[in-house]
Amino acid sequence: MNIHEHQAKEILREFGAPISNGVVIYSVDEIKDKIKMLKSKEFVLKAQIHAGGRGKAGGVKLIKNISELESEAKKMMGKVLVTHQTGPEGKEVKRLYIEEASNILKEFYFSCLVDRETSKIAFISSTEGGMDIEKVAAESPTKIITTKIDLKVEGPSDTELEEIIKVFKFNQKQKIIAKELTKSLYKIILERDASLIEINPLILTKENNIICLDAKMNFDDNAIYRQPDILKLRDLNEENSAEIEASKYDLAYIKLNGSIGCMVNGAGLAMATMDIIKIYGKEPANFLDVGGGASKEKVTAAFKLILADKNVKGILINIFGGIMRCDVLAQGVVEAAKQVNLSIPIVVRLAGTNFKEGKEILDNSKLKILSASDLNDAAKKITKAIE
Repeated sequence: MNIHEHQAKEILREFGAPISNGVVIYSVDEIKDKIKMLKSKEFVLKAQIHAGGRGKAGGVKLIKNISELESEAKKMMGKVLVTHQTGPEGKEVKRLYIEEASNILKEFYFSCLVDRETSKIAFISSTEGGMDIEKVAAESPTKIITTKIDLKVEGPSDTELEEIIKVFKFNQKQKIIAKELTKSLYKIILERDASLIEINPLILTKENNIICLDAKMNFDDNAIYRQPDILKLRDLNEENSAEIEASKYDLAYIKLNGSIGCMVNGAGLAMATMDIIKIYGKEPANFLDVGGGASKEKVTAAFKLILADKNVKGILINIFGGIMRCDVLAQGVVEAAKQVNLSIPIVVRLAGTNFKEGKEILDNSKLKILSASDLNDAAKKITKAIE
């Protein structure tokens, strides 16, 4: 789960990290009252959307006075920002963050994340703050320091802390603040089930202060049930409506831009199904894992999700029955197809538990369903069917 920048900063503040003062507004009419809480005469106005690259898209503005602040806020509120992370459709700005402007001397990049490959906590530090870290990694990899530490209750040792922040070349006073910040990020990962905390930029001001100027946080969806305070921060306006619907049925669904809808059980099999569609020259319309113990209702919901995408011209169903019974899936598909008056081709590959019963249900449904003997055959048939 993602949250907004202003929410991430409040969590940082809660854990003792240095952030600039700011206020969030949902209407331009709130500006005059809320900025009374800020001491600066200059401000930074930021659009709050779940996407990077806001500055390049006009979503971050340095403001010199209150009059300019109101004028720019009116322009930004309701604007559709298109960045490299939003896709061409962009995202509408429905809240703004106003913070005190800082006198920036240097900008750094600092992040903390769960490294699943090594089961460690990784800290990434770089002197190239304010830039896309992916670009830095590609063009100047030596300017990025990655330090991986073992998961332990007491947190990083002083030796590890020194290693994590050494690239910043701070003086002794600054080092003390940076080490405490590092400990704060580590605690948030542990205590709030965060999977990523990114501060870009972390700045050193001309007044010699260290401040987290921009922040991003992601949280483990599988652990969100034990983080009710984090769940309250969820902004459904920032999420795809189909993915919101999928979450109600505990379906793993991600909308893509292709023309072949996929319904599969198991993430690995889903990835393989998407790959083979690409091999045959087409693009998948979604990633959809119905899971191992899907009910008839869950399968029906999954089928409707796929068909709600107007780009879908055909559906490939690839089920390997284990815990998930093929007859349950078949019954769900038949019911959903009848409800939506199905008119596009479907190719089904069933194997495993009750696949014969599942095939009989589909054959007797009077739906236009093509059976496939294996995944390769299924991909070949669905790509041909939509041409």
